[in-house]
Amino acid sequence: MKKIVLVDDMEIFNFIMVTSIKNVNPAFTVHDFTDPQQAFESLDELSPDVVFLDLNMPIMDGWSFLERMQERNMQQKVYILTSSTSELDRQRSKEFQNVVQFLVKPVEEELLQEILQDPELV
Repeated sequence: MKKIVLVDDMEIFNFIMVTSIKNVNPAFTVHDFTDPQQAFESLDELSPDVVFLDLNMPIMDGWSFLERMQERNMQQKVYILTSSTSELDRQRSKEFQNVVQFLVKPVEEELLQEILQDPELV
């Protein structure tokens, strides 16, 4: 079954995403983190199928998270999930091979279902 990691410093956004993911498929395993450093350190152990990553976080932002993934050649699929509507952020996200899509919060449950039913994530 799919393993999902959520990385967002705002607990309420993680709560909303966990609820939405469980509505799509209650069998999915979801690990949510408000501390991006802790989330990054857990990636090897958790080996998620997909990561939903916020950009604007203190200490380590989403860009630093992605750069560290790139440095360590980590291939987990990442969906940026942010409140940023900046075209510059959208363009920058294309520099990272493992970023699948740039999503603006809140993500519609129908879109989330489409993402999580992607056969490439199995």
